Amino acid sequence: MIDRDAVRNNANYLRNVRPIDPEEIAEYVEGTPHPAVVRETLREEAFDLRLRERDDGSFEPVPEGPIPDSEWSPTAFPENYAFALEDLLVAEFGANWHRGESGAELREAVRRLKTDYLYENDVEYGRMAALGYAIYHLPAYYATIGYVLDDLAENGLLDRTLRVLDVGAGVGGPALGLHDYLPDDAVVDYHAVEPSAAADVLDRLLDETGRNFRATIHETTAESFLGTGGRDAEFTSDDPFDLVVFGNVLSELADPVAVVDAALDRLADDGSVAAFAPADRNTAMGLREIERAVVTPTSDVDTYSPTVRLWPDAMPSDGGWSFDVADDLDAPPFQRRLDEGADRGATDEPGEFVNVDVQFAYAILRPDGKRRVDVRANDGRCARMADSEEHVTDRVNLLAVKLSHDLSAGDNALYRVGDGSQTVDHYLVCTRETVLNEDLRRADYGAVVFVENGLVLWNDDEDAYNVVVDDETVVDMVAP
Repeated sequence: MIDRDAVRNNANYLRNVRPIDPEEIAEYVEGTPHPAVVRETLREEAFDLRLRERDDGSFEPVPEGPIPDSEWSPTAFPENYAFALEDLLVAEFGANWHRGESGAELREAVRRLKTDYLYENDVEYGRMAALGYAIYHLPAYYATIGYVLDDLAENGLLDRTLRVLDVGAGVGGPALGLHDYLPDDAVVDYHAVEPSAAADVLDRLLDETGRNFRATIHETTAESFLGTGGRDAEFTSDDPFDLVVFGNVLSELADPVAVVDAALDRLADDGSVAAFAPADRNTAMGLREIERAVVTPTSDVDTYSPTVRLWPDAMPSDGGWSFDVADDLDAPPFQRRLDEGADRGATDEPGEFVNVDVQFAYAILRPDGKRRVDVRANDGRCARMADSEEHVTDRVNLLAVKLSHDLSAGDNALYRVGDGSQTVDHYLVCTRETVLNEDLRRADYGAVVFVENGLVLWNDDEDAYNVVVDDETVVDMVAP
């Protein structure tokens, strides 16, 4: 057994002097262990020592402070990950994996997954389903995690050393995106929870990550890992997680609220739970229901973004179908190959197996009370959306979070909004843009705007309130 304390003490002594060389440390440890043993020990201790391994096998301190803004805007799924996935497909089915019986089975697996999601059926991930899932969903989920993390990075809330729990890690979209989102000088202690055959795909794709992204896969259920439903937790480490990710998995859990609550109990005091889901109505609204069950006026958890509650004593109860939209990705070669191998009739359009849309609902929860924007509404300046019934046909001032891109079909611009008090859906409808209200169009998803002199109307067709923004209305950006 190597003397770990001696290795740690020597590493701490050298950290501010020169790069930490395992061969040098071996000379100062009792028994003169082989440098390879010292190197492996340093790898195991690196996270706690805030050390990163260099390409030459030596170690150096991780810089202090949060990660910088990443300017995340991928245009394509990285080639090294695409090649790794195709390696799996070729190993499983041969070079013509996308043709013949294997191609037909993979296409059927994709169709079945899409149907199960649409009708909220239970999803089982056998080997074929896992590979089909990877072909169809991996690129978009890779991109999504970075856009979600932007909300934390912009306020300096992601450290260069991160202990991460990825619940329902699937085939690795969030893991690979997280890896590429973080700077090269970051060190990650990554734990994936994945009980299905997707774990084998995940394991292969994690081989493409760097030496300072140290991954452990736990092939068990979220309930068993965290200890919900009367179970004892399988994972008993006292080390808290800085980030817990639920990527497109909450809708598949029997009791997602209990699992999220258990994950929050494993979170560092300044940590975050980041959950995201497909943008379709069922899963997006389901995510909001879970968020609202966890974040109540009496809980110790707050919504950090995007649905910031501007009235701290209120709780929303509208439908909550809200999602962000990012730029499409280029179609990866493995999707094109699977799509081109499909049998089609004369009127069938190509593209059934190409999925490059990056659209997602998300919620970031924190136990420390921090929010992406520190803005509060007050009765002296604006009306609550909960009181809109009292203001129909009146002009009012509102403080609102922009919760959609333009939803119109090219007519009057239409944006979903909320303030944390709304009981039914609210929309801002811009019937005439002016220089005084153009901030409404310019505001990004999740931005807070102040609407002065908006006209409140009831939309009987949609059972929603439309607040008209016209040439009498002023819209100011409060927080981008």
